This record gives sequence, C-alpha cells and structure tokens, in this order.
Amino acid sequence: MLKKFIAKLRETIAPSRPKSAAPAGGKPVSDQKPRPSQPRSERGPATGGPRAPGGAPAPRENREPQARRDDHGPRGGRNRGRGGRGGSFGERPALAERPRKDDTYDHPRREPVKPVVPVDIPKMDTEFTKLGLSDALAFAVQEMGYTTPTPIQAQAIPVVLKGGDVIGSAQTGTGKTAAFALPIIQRLGTHGKLRCLILEPTRELALQVEEAFQKYAKFTDLRVTIVYGGVGYGKQVEDLRRGMDILAATPGRLLDHLEQGNCSLNDIDILVLDEVDRMLDMGFLPDVRRIVMKTPASRQTLFFTATLPPEIASLASWALRDPVKVEIGRQRSPAETVSHAFYPVVASQKFELLDLLLDRTDFKSVLIFTRTRMGADRIAHKLKTKGHTVGVMHSDRSQRERIEALDGFKSGKFEVLVATDIAARGLDIAGVSHVINYDVPENAEDYVHRIGRTGRAQHTGEAFTLVTEDDVRDARSIERYMGMAVERKKIDGFPYIYSALFDEKALAETAAAAVKPVSRLHRGARR
Repeated sequence: MLKKFIAKLRETIAPSRPKSAAPAGGKPVSDQKPRPSQPRSERGPATGGPRAPGGAPAPRENREPQARRDDHGPRGGRNRGRGGRGGSFGERPALAERPRKDDTYDHPRREPVKPVVPVDIPKMDTEFTKLGLSDALAFAVQEMGYTTPTPIQAQAIPVVLKGGDVIGSAQTGTGKTAAFALPIIQRLGTHGKLRCLILEPTRELALQVEEAFQKYAKFTDLRVTIVYGGVGYGKQVEDLRRGMDILAATPGRLLDHLEQGNCSLNDIDILVLDEVDRMLDMGFLPDVRRIVMKTPASRQTLFFTATLPPEIASLASWALRDPVKVEIGRQRSPAETVSHAFYPVVASQKFELLDLLLDRTDFKSVLIFTRTRMGADRIAHKLKTKGHTVGVMHSDRSQRERIEALDGFKSGKFEVLVATDIAARGLDIAGVSHVINYDVPENAEDYVHRIGRTGRAQHTGEAFTLVTEDDVRDARSIERYMGMAVERKKIDGFPYIYSALFDEKALAETAAAAVKPVSRLHRGARR
C-alpha cells in the first residue's frame, strides 16, 4: 500500500515523459539526433569553436577562450575561484562578449618616427655609453630626456648585451622596457630578418613597448612593428611582408599570422616574454608555449614576471637556459609619494560616496577601477550625468575606443577614466593625481599596481578604496600583503547607513572568522 502511495506521489510531482512513437523501420523519435538548423561550416568545428563564413577558423582575437571578467580577469586556478561575489552595483559577472574588431582601424600612430633627413650622431660620453651602448642609442635616450640609467637598466643591460638569458622582476615605473629594449637594439645592429619577438598580454602594453622600441631605434635602420587583435589585418600583413627586425605582439593575433603564413619565427635570436604572470591570469600560457616552440632553441630569452607560481616556474625552467636573475624595485607597499586609505560604506551607498569624494577633492585627473566591464559602463554613465568628462576602458570596447579613451585621458580631454584592471599594470600614464578603487581588487598585489598609477615621477598622489561588507576579507588580505594597516576614513556630513563595518569589535570578529580553516566540502565557503 505504501509503495503504491509513493509511486502515485512521484507521478504527481514529476510525471514521466510520454513515450514517442517509433517511425516505421527506425529508432524512437526521442533517440534520433536533431537535424542541424544550419550548415556545419556556419556551426563551427567539432570542438565547439566559432568559425568564420566559408568554414575557416574565426580569427583568434574573436574567440573567447574561457569565461572571464576582463582581459585581465583572474582565473579560478590562481585566485581559487572566487565565485558568488557580485561586481559593481551588485550585478553578477556575465560571460564576456566577444571584443569588437574594427577593420578600418590599424594603428594610433600615423606619422613616421625616424627622421626624414639623416642626422649626424655626435660622439656621446654618457652613463649609457659606459654600459656598452652605441652613440646612436645614447643620443636617442638623451633626446627622450633620460640621463642616468635606473637600477634595473644598470644591472640588465650588460647581461643582455653578453647574450645571456634573464629572468627578472621590477616594479612598474622602474624603466624595465628600456632595460631590455636598448641592449636588444644594440645586439641586432642593422636591418635584416625578423630576429626579435616581444610578447605582451594586452594590446595597450604591446603598443607601449612598440612605441618605446620605435623611439630608441630612431637613429638606426632597424624596422619595428606590432601585431595585435581588435583591428584589421591590412597594415600588419603589409609590414610583415615588407620585412621587420623587431615584432611586438599579443599571443592570439600572432598565432593567426603564423597560421596564415604571414611571418616566420625561424630566425628569432631574441625572445622577450613580458608580464608572464598576467599572461597566466588571462589563460595565455598554452599559446605562449606554442609560440616559444616555433622559435630556435639557440635563442636568447628574456623573461619578466612579478610572481613565480608553479605554472610560471615550469615555463621558465623549460624556456630559459642558466638565466641570470635580476630583481629590482619589487616591493609590497605603495610608493612613499602615495597616500592611501579605505573608506567603509554599505554597497547601496557606494556611488553616493564616490560622488561626494569627487566633489570634495581637488583633483587633476582621476582613474577609477572597477571589477567588471558592466560596472565600468554604469559608473561612467552616472558620472557623465553629474557633469564629469569621462572615458571608459575595458575589453568589450573596440580598440579605437580604448585608444581614444586612453589618449583623451592623457591629454586632459577626459578628467576621469573608468577602467577595469586592463589599465592597472604596466601602462605609463603621467599626471594621474588620484586613484579610486570603486571595487576592492581580489588580488592583493593588484592593489599596489592600481594605486601605483598615481604618485609617479616624484609627484604626490592619493588613492581611495571603497570597502563594503563583502570586501572585508580582501581588504585584510591587502594589509597582510603589504605588512601594514591601512587607515579607515569617514567623510563628515555623509548620511552613512549603519553597518558592522563601523564597529571595530565586529570587524575583529569578522577577521578572526575569515582566517579560520574551513572544510573544502563546504561548497562556496572557501573563497
């Protein structure tokens, strides 16, 4: 009787599916595979990747290798899957849309860098020539306003000139690019085959490095170009076929060119892997390995990373031969020129507090960091309604829009730049007076990189971080990483909604609970 009752109850709650009638001489309809609604060439390859019209694989920069928050979005492996956390304004991070490719846009620079009329290079006697650099290089450096090598330049230039492999780390703003660019140009000498490749994780970093090489090689006959996604192939193919000596590239677009036969890495003498830890965050290490395997084993390799987790250590031991370690300026705390503080606030009042901070701050230019692209767009829209001139920079913007936002911010056209972590690292943006972390970064190291965008070149700067109840643990991680407490501040006259954030006893209890080990069987408890 009980069994009949349970069976009846199951049938009521979850009725079984009606059986489909089998067609004559075939399988039941439910077992037959549905016919595709479009040709296979338009549905993509068997692996599920997108295909371009005509059946050819879609360009690599249009593929979304994995769901991530941004170009720099942290992957689960390194950050231990911080699932469940909302982004700006509490929305859940959505799957990334494919970045738009602008076929009409090639490169932000139109004017040639090299002088039209040959320049007579004078005999140079500078600190750079004492390191073994040529007069042409020392003259170019002097023209850019540099007179004394930075510590990493003084250490790395002689090693690179001798042809040795290097594994190095340096804090942003220490002159790392010149530390490898100058000796590379010296070693290459005159125009020949493609002999130097520099891999960068983001388009902006690749553009910045390419520009630096162009300026340093100004008084030589070496040719420098760049390949990166989000733009058309025209100029890139033209340059590659014309013959280049130095190539700066992002991994995806470079692999596209290699697959299409537009260039070869068979003659690469010097390979630079820059910001490798960021490439790990972005999931590029498999592509990097594929590229490295296409270069000669006898090459010189220069390897730069801020951290050395097991995946990167494995790549370094595989790619390098007896490397010299160069570690300069790597620090866990912000520069002394930057004053920074946490501003506790409940999530529902974050934008109100941001608006008040901007009203009460005498700023020249403000860089605001968010965790998600959607959050960046929303904050920018709200700030525009408040009368601010605002640029937006994240991976869902076209390359033209990203360049225009960055250049507009540098020139003063925009007083505020709202960005994801795409702008947190490596980019040289002079004159930023204030940095505001609208969202607390999940990686403590990223906090130092973010607020390091201000207080550069001996100028002072300020950094504000808005901390909600959900950010307490990340805020504590930042303090532990830096080995120092960060001052909590409140703004007079702001109508704060009460929260445990303002209760020191509650905060202490929260911090104690945060470090208590939790079983991995508790799904979602361990962040």
